[in-house]
Amino acid sequence: MRTIRIGGGAGFSEDDLEPALDLMKYGDIDYICFECLAERTIAIAQQQKLANPRKGYNAGLEFRMEHVLPLAREKGIKVITNMGAANVERAMEVTMEIAARLGLTGLKVAGVMGDDVFDKLDRYKDIPIFETGERFGGFKKPLVSANAYLGFEGIAEALDNGADVVITGRCADAALFLGPLVHEFGWNTYEMYGKGTLVGHLMECSSYLTGGYFCIPGKSDVEDFWNIGFPIAEVSEDGTFFVTKLDRAGGRVDVQTCTEQLLYEIHDPASYLTPNCVADFSGVRFEEVAKNRVKVTGATGRPATGKYKVSVGYKDSYVGISELGLCGLRWKERCDLYFEAAEKRWQAYGEKPEEHQFSIIGYNSICRDAEHMNFDLTQIPEVRARIAVRADSMQRVKRQIELANPPLSCPAGASILTANFKEVLAILSLLIPCTDVNIRVFYREV
Repeated sequence: MRTIRIGGGAGFSEDDLEPALDLMKYGDIDYICFECLAERTIAIAQQQKLANPRKGYNAGLEFRMEHVLPLAREKGIKVITNMGAANVERAMEVTMEIAARLGLTGLKVAGVMGDDVFDKLDRYKDIPIFETGERFGGFKKPLVSANAYLGFEGIAEALDNGADVVITGRCADAALFLGPLVHEFGWNTYEMYGKGTLVGHLMECSSYLTGGYFCIPGKSDVEDFWNIGFPIAEVSEDGTFFVTKLDRAGGRVDVQTCTEQLLYEIHDPASYLTPNCVADFSGVRFEEVAKNRVKVTGATGRPATGKYKVSVGYKDSYVGISELGLCGLRWKERCDLYFEAAEKRWQAYGEKPEEHQFSIIGYNSICRDAEHMNFDLTQIPEVRARIAVRADSMQRVKRQIELANPPLSCPAGASILTANFKEVLAILSLLIPCTDVNIRVFYREV
């Protein structure tokens, strides 16, 4: 039975490139997929494009393509990525410019577009916001972007038409991997789409599958943690597949790492909603057939919902954060004094934040009930007292942090380590009819 091998080249926008290059050099792979978008990063990319029409694609595109394109040509590997973000067309141009500079003629680059539905938002005033149930028409904060999660269709079409590099904007993460499977095997049933979605879901986060965010020394050890490699999926025409990694790379692939990734970002394993199917992972089975080689079976799928998820980016607020370093005797009392003084200064000058948070990093910034956990406070050698505020303007946020941090009026032995400010881009979700989305594929050749 015919099989293909797909490498997971990235799991987020700034992922390490070296493990991906190793996959291309030594992994005997047919495809490599770079998954580089998240809900917030697409909104940021849209803002960048508004400020500069030549930007809005992934900031690491140039660096990656300069290293990836020569290897792809040498090894005959197809490259698929969503690094187009908010500006697929410009990402294609940059990729072609790099290929031309490197002398890689005859390269066919495809761009998949249609995910940007910002100009259609007026149609969705009566649609409920997924997270709150409120009508979208009642939402009043400034909107920045609206991008639908496309399926595999544009990717498969591009590959059918001989593309060597496929660049998309927002699409479902797993669709990057499902596209080449549909192209190679001609899959056209929801059952097979479900199987291919599982391939993509396991592979989409690069080293999450091979030991990243997994290692606890002495409990769940990862071999050569410093050198964790990225995963490879070896997929057969019937949807059975194996996940593995390079022998030369560190990390681990076993039932535990696969199970953790299987459950990652899944709201319901039996009804995982995707653009191309409702995937059912409830019957998935993992079998370790050799060291760092796991056989995966049991996924299936049902008809898709006919809707695309849309991430709508909006300007939510402004946040300011300050941190004060303390150590030594009575550090807890000094932190409490710092927080108390901040509150009294805000009250005195009429600058109470809309929202604020006091926390002590190293003590209760994660475990909020730390005071009831019977810590020996004398054994904590160093902490940071953190104040975070939220307001509707940058001016107010800066004023509130300024009042909380008079530089010569801090508790004894403290040092102001940092103070930073940022605008908060937030995300809400809508489900829109897929018929509203027009997927288009464009081609360029070097």
